Amino acid sequence: MKKYTGEILMLITAIMWGSGFIGMDIGLNHLTVFQLMAGRFILATIILSLIFYKKLKLINKSVLWKGAVLGTILFIAFALQTMGLEYTTPSKNAFLTAVNVMIVPIIAYVIYKRKIDRFEMIAAIMAFIGIAFLSLQGSMTINIGDVFSLLCAVGFAFDIFYTNVFVKTEDALALTIVQFFTASLLGVFAVIILGEIPTTVSNEGIYAIVYLAVFSTAVAYVCQNIGMQYANPTKSAIILSTESLFGTIFSVIILHEILTGRMIIGCILIFVAILFAEVKPTFKRKSSPSQLQYEQHK
Repeated sequence: MKKYTGEILMLITAIMWGSGFIGMDIGLNHLTVFQLMAGRFILATIILSLIFYKKLKLINKSVLWKGAVLGTILFIAFALQTMGLEYTTPSKNAFLTAVNVMIVPIIAYVIYKRKIDRFEMIAAIMAFIGIAFLSLQGSMTINIGDVFSLLCAVGFAFDIFYTNVFVKTEDALALTIVQFFTASLLGVFAVIILGEIPTTVSNEGIYAIVYLAVFSTAVAYVCQNIGMQYANPTKSAIILSTESLFGTIFSVIILHEILTGRMIIGCILIFVAILFAEVKPTFKRKSSPSQLQYEQHK
């Protein structure tokens, strides 16, 4: 029963993250990238601190520096993702962001010298072809928004990697609170430095911040942290990778985004590549703990 509870929580997280692409797209019509970022993380930090106030006692020097590292990485990744949305569509942004699942094994290879197996290599090639179908325009050029989206995928891959490492020795929720607090500070600094302190905020902008903070940040990360205690790591990764699919579904339904045939082929190739990369342990007799360690998403 606990296993199914974990998988349901993973699905809720994927849906929340997928809908977040729409919230950011709408929010950018009323706020700048860093105003949206600062508001989102400030509110999320307050919410988590109030609900899980007992976890504040667990914040020590170790949690502080690890949470600060995660918060900095998360801020950079979300900033790149949000900037990417200024120049590309939510569905493309969602699928290009999902490529982070295949970047994690590369980071594991560089840092821990873990060998990249043939399944990951095939998935990477398939994803590369999918990206080409999805992003390359008629002139064979890639939109700057697509570049930002791919760079944010690298950022999220580092966030996944170091989160998986740090939660082995620290409380996950305490780390998350420090992580969000760090991202909040960076967002506020960016707003001040760029002279973007708002004098007024439209209702639509406030709604976007509240939705992103409550659902796509606080609820999503809490569901993920709790769910990963019960769900199988490989199944968790598969379920969480569907955020890109939900992002596209919401884009079509809510924003009436039109997908071309070539974009649909690209989406399918990337999605299949993600599933292929994550299902690979089932093709083997045994998977080592070091391999399973990196199978978790965000």
